[in-house]
Amino acid sequence: MSPVAIVGHGGLGELVAARERAAGRGVLGLARRPRELAGGEFIACDLDGITAWPAPLARCREIYYFVPPPDTGPTDPRLERFLAACPPTGRYRLLLVSTTAVYGDAGGAWLDERAPARPGSDRGRRRLAAEQALWQWRRQAPGREAVVLRVAGIYGPRRLPLERLRQGMAVLEASLAGFSNRIHEDDLATACVAAMRRGGDGEVYNVSDGQPSSMTDYFCRVAAHFGLPRPRLLGWDEAQRCLSPGMLSYLRESRRIDNRKLREQLGVQLRYPALDEGLAACVAALENG
Repeated sequence: MSPVAIVGHGGLGELVAARERAAGRGVLGLARRPRELAGGEFIACDLDGITAWPAPLARCREIYYFVPPPDTGPTDPRLERFLAACPPTGRYRLLLVSTTAVYGDAGGAWLDERAPARPGSDRGRRRLAAEQALWQWRRQAPGREAVVLRVAGIYGPRRLPLERLRQGMAVLEASLAGFSNRIHEDDLATACVAAMRRGGDGEVYNVSDGQPSSMTDYFCRVAAHFGLPRPRLLGWDEAQRCLSPGMLSYLRESRRIDNRKLREQLGVQLRYPALDEGLAACVAALENG
């Protein structure tokens, strides 16, 4: 059996690799900077200049793609180059991590995978363009399969706003904040492996804990769990002066993500279905080193 490939072998890649190794699979990791990969092979590969897949990657049949798009622009030329470099023949199954930002603002409505993609920010447009590039790649040759995960905001021990809270960050008043959605990184890794194994070719799956709240609630609960000062609350006028454009783009969108397809079709049982459970696990993980 060929090894699975993880393109963009960072924090999420490490979690997925651990699950694949536990299942008896070999792992090939690709990332820009050389590094050691426990229990597998690693290839340094800069996707911004890729013209052909490295030979070890071309022998893999299942490929996780975790590389983020560039920070600017409405498309993902990095993924486009990667797909263009794919061998013209061969059987490949590629799983792409996208984002729920492709849905845009829904005014707080519940959204499942049938909802139209109407991104209202370049952040969402880049990810939707990546999805469309993947579907085009899938159609170009027989033997190609593709699955997309639209992922909510990721949190975990290494993905918390602790330093910003210590520095006295400010957030929008709770009454003004719309709905946002989250998933613990461990549950995301579980979802990735489940989608690779059992996801339907050409399918999209939302990945969220199904318990939306607001960005304000999230930051306040992180502060409470770690014994940090609660963030200062802002009205909209002051928020537009004080907060970064990136944060404002999150705050201008409100949606609640339905995760039933993830649970019912892929059989994913979330380890952290509620934010407080996930944050308590983050506290324990950081205390234990």
